[in-house]
Amino acid sequence: MSGYSRRKVLELLGAAGGSAASYQVAMALGLLASPGPMVKASVQHLRDTKRRVVILGAGVAGLVAAYELDRAGYECIVLEASHRPGGRVLTLRGGDIVDEVGHRQVCRFDRDPALYFNAGAARIPADHVALLQYCRELQVPLEVFVNDNRNALVHDDCLFGGKPVRAREFMTDARGFVSELLAKAVLGERLSQPFDALDAERLLGFVRTYGDLDSNHFYRGSSRAGLRNGGFITPGELKEPFDFSELLNSNFWRYQMHWAESNDQAATMMQPVGGMDAIVNGFMGRMGHLVTLEAIVRRIHLEQRGVSVTYAFHGEERRIEADYCINSIPTHLTAGLDHNFPRDYVDALRVVERGKLFKIGLQARERFWEAEHIYGGISWTSQDITQIWYPPVGFHSPKGILLGAYTFGDAGGQRFADMSPSERISVAIEQGERLHPGYRNYIENGVSVPWHRMNHMLGCSARWRPEDRQVHYPRLQQPVGAHYMVGDQISYHSGWQEGAVRSAHFALADIDRRVQADLALGAWS
Repeated sequence: MSGYSRRKVLELLGAAGGSAASYQVAMALGLLASPGPMVKASVQHLRDTKRRVVILGAGVAGLVAAYELDRAGYECIVLEASHRPGGRVLTLRGGDIVDEVGHRQVCRFDRDPALYFNAGAARIPADHVALLQYCRELQVPLEVFVNDNRNALVHDDCLFGGKPVRAREFMTDARGFVSELLAKAVLGERLSQPFDALDAERLLGFVRTYGDLDSNHFYRGSSRAGLRNGGFITPGELKEPFDFSELLNSNFWRYQMHWAESNDQAATMMQPVGGMDAIVNGFMGRMGHLVTLEAIVRRIHLEQRGVSVTYAFHGEERRIEADYCINSIPTHLTAGLDHNFPRDYVDALRVVERGKLFKIGLQARERFWEAEHIYGGISWTSQDITQIWYPPVGFHSPKGILLGAYTFGDAGGQRFADMSPSERISVAIEQGERLHPGYRNYIENGVSVPWHRMNHMLGCSARWRPEDRQVHYPRLQQPVGAHYMVGDQISYHSGWQEGAVRSAHFALADIDRRVQADLALGAWS
């Protein structure tokens, strides 16, 4: 091992296999840093005191806020612009409307409870304890979501002649190659194949990504191992890596570390039985009478005491005065309303960028993927559709709903958005053929959801540039007057329901503090 430092050996060992299964197995062994049991905002009951709160948006954050405040004796009014509650929790079934600007669609799936498509939020990680606590409290039954399936496919036009391969084949060979490099380096032997500068550059990039090394090729810890704390409302703090000698002394690497890679094991994520909107329905069953749908907010004004909100409802303009306003309307839409917010607050609202995530749901007349030994999980492709998800429910049923495209990149999302709904389905089928020959023969119909074209949304999960988050995030996290911004957009966990829940509780805790301070002074009772 002449010429190799202890640090270099640690880098190579970490790259050779120390990180890929860390999340799944650390949860079982108690090694994963978890945010811990959720401590709800302690909103004290008002008893004989009156307070009114207007809540803008009936997404998860708004529903959580209304649910907790209603139980504490607050008068709550929830205004939702859409024809439905839930925000980006959107489960589509036969007959449902997709309210896309310029392309209003009607879902044509068969009317069958098992044939649904989670077009927005679709899975719940085990460490999203706040959301899971509400599932338990609202008695929303859960089932396993098959997220990782090594029998699913990996497809890249530039690899293997454009033919898809099993994920397990790709991963095993890749790890074998890196392990061979490590073994040869440790033994001081020559590589069995010629290795030129371009190969070395590619391998270095591979090793750096595989081991989550920094730009100097050092391993200083990784979020894959879980966080020491934070990551939702506050910045995430990495754990310190374990001592190298302790890692080698453990038997964990002999087989447990690879447990989730065996044929009969899988990482555990969850979903509500029958669709993600079961969570929305759970909240609505408790406080749906507080929600007014198709109420489009036009104006938010900070008053000397409280807030006034003006909204349109079926052609009629209405005005509400409230002690507090909790606002989950997307920041870029809030900035465009009639308001009297201070300039720095408006600047903060405007810097938050929005993603162009895009999904397609396809109804298949036959579950052909099960004949290919794929039961749930995700296949990846270099094409614009990016992913194909196989339904984790209804195994061996006659039909199933595939997620036929999940496009994260703005370029791919925009290309799909520029097409008509029928063109999108045609392209998704054409690209699906590259993974599953004969794909088009099984697809009966489909529905598409480009989130940056969805009415009352015009964007998906919030994107914060690091410099903007440092300057503007604290401004939006704190209230301006009696107005609070909430939602996953005001969290460090954008795009997840957990971030929305945590942001709501952050605002609730501050409202409770202010109300209790007023009461202690005998003011505004």
